[in-house]
Amino acid sequence: MCGIVGYIGDKNVYPIIIQGLQRLEYRGYDSAGLAIYNDQLHVYKCKGRVADLEKFVANDDMSGHLGIGHTRWATHGEPNDCNAHPHTSMNGDFVLVHNGIIENYAELKSDLLKKGYTFQSATDTEVLVNLIEYFYRNVEAATGEIAVRLALSKVVGAYGIVVICKDEKHQLIAARKGSPLVIGIGKGEYFVASDATPIVNYTDSVIYLNDHDVAIISKDSLTLKTVENIPVAFKITKVDMSIGDLEKGDFEHFMLKEIFEQPKTIEDTFRGRITPDHSDIVLGGLLDVFPKIMNAKRIIIIGCGTSWHAALVGEYLIEEYARIPVEVEYASEFRYRNPILNSDDVVIAITQSGETADTLAALRMAKEKGATILGICNVVGSSIARETDAGVYTHAGVEIGVASTKAFTAQVTVLTLLAFKLAHEKGKISIGTYLDLIKELTEIPDKLKSILVKHPHIKKVAAKYKDAINALYLGRGYLFPVALEGALKLKEISYIHAEGYAAGEMKHGPIALVDDNLPVIVVAAKDHYYEKIVSNIQEVKARRGNLIAVVTEGDDVLKAMVNDVFEIPKSHPAVSPLLAIVPLQLFSYYIAVLRGCDVDQPRNLAKSVTVE
Repeated sequence: MCGIVGYIGDKNVYPIIIQGLQRLEYRGYDSAGLAIYNDQLHVYKCKGRVADLEKFVANDDMSGHLGIGHTRWATHGEPNDCNAHPHTSMNGDFVLVHNGIIENYAELKSDLLKKGYTFQSATDTEVLVNLIEYFYRNVEAATGEIAVRLALSKVVGAYGIVVICKDEKHQLIAARKGSPLVIGIGKGEYFVASDATPIVNYTDSVIYLNDHDVAIISKDSLTLKTVENIPVAFKITKVDMSIGDLEKGDFEHFMLKEIFEQPKTIEDTFRGRITPDHSDIVLGGLLDVFPKIMNAKRIIIIGCGTSWHAALVGEYLIEEYARIPVEVEYASEFRYRNPILNSDDVVIAITQSGETADTLAALRMAKEKGATILGICNVVGSSIARETDAGVYTHAGVEIGVASTKAFTAQVTVLTLLAFKLAHEKGKISIGTYLDLIKELTEIPDKLKSILVKHPHIKKVAAKYKDAINALYLGRGYLFPVALEGALKLKEISYIHAEGYAAGEMKHGPIALVDDNLPVIVVAAKDHYYEKIVSNIQEVKARRGNLIAVVTEGDDVLKAMVNDVFEIPKSHPAVSPLLAIVPLQLFSYYIAVLRGCDVDQPRNLAKSVTVE
């Protein structure tokens, strides 16, 4: 869950490394560091953000044409100067940056201690760099590459690494297992990074490393092989990303920008998948496996965090319209259970990054058991996109804010398309209903715009509740997952403890929390649960809870019953989650801003969870 960037070529490396780290800082921001090779190898690192690193090196000569950088989210060892990356081997032969976890580091460290090695940090990474050096010094005719491959053959765990050998100053060595790395190809230069965001300034041609790949890179050549020294052919992919995607523009935060981008990203996600005359849905990425999905006895959707909430919406939609049984599983639990899987099961893995460690592991387990594996992700060329039998990209664009917003609505859009298409092809709905549902979905972007223009009202309401200690979110049916997601957004970025509950479960425990200090946010758009949710609101009101309701425009009954309302346009219940979540995203955003929180980089969180 760290950001890595490296460069070799003729350009001055320092601006490339620093800018790359700034763009990767959403992946980790506990500490930062870099190593530059000019006349010798220089390493700089410190606790804090990339801005702190810039201040730290401000008076030093940072010239050079080869270097690596790292921004860290701590796993082994607390955030401090010593545990920051890059890590240097005991005798200074190697410098290394690492994303991942070396699971057998304690055993390896014990062996190295017996061989006379000493350690300065509490990290697993320092063990790896010393292991590389040990092989370099003790294996006859070992090169940096050989030492890296020998060390990796002893490692259990996940890694994305970039290594500099002091004696091989014209070379970078990169390797990957379970933690993403991408190589950018320029003219007489190469870039290495955790994802493509630091690279797009310089090239749109990239190579995505696969597990067990080792890349030996000079400014004029690239060799790819496995850890076992078997040559690997590589595929060059074009990156569809612009500089504008990586900048905030006129918005104060990336999160706010990404909330406001949702009318476009939802439209981008269904554009080309709904025919121009709005008469049909075409999911090209699923064409080859669609008969298997149609005939599935069961669909299992796996995800983590926000993706899990999107999966719950998908479960409700697919079961109601397509009448296929659906189970939603936390990937982190599914991978360690011994689930019953059959060849006629379809497993859908949902992840924004396409690199979520638990989701990848769960996917691979399901694949081994013979299930058909589908992916829904946002990043072209990601691991999940490459390892699934088929899939659908969400087209949400780059999401920098750690708290996911537009990725959620894009995922829900894909699941909605899938549910409607399955229902139509299986004959579970009439053609008239199918056309009406498509029309409702295509109207969402314009309806979202009408919500977004009301953001000053949402900010005003947020100011009333910014000092809350706890919050309770309630919803029913399609809007229950929206309540869960709304609670997650609030706790992620404002650090207010918030819980989402099915409103019908309130009397089974959460009602004990209700008093005049507790904000209770109820997602109460008009659907066939409406009368029930009104009863739940009355129960909270009787106990003097502070009620905020997401209501359908024109609902004067609830408006008179609660303290504050966020209105959304009238829509079909099946597409209402795409509308109802947006006021809750804005509510969380403004509370966090008013509390002085770091919205884009909340404490203890990283954007892409690529380690277990």
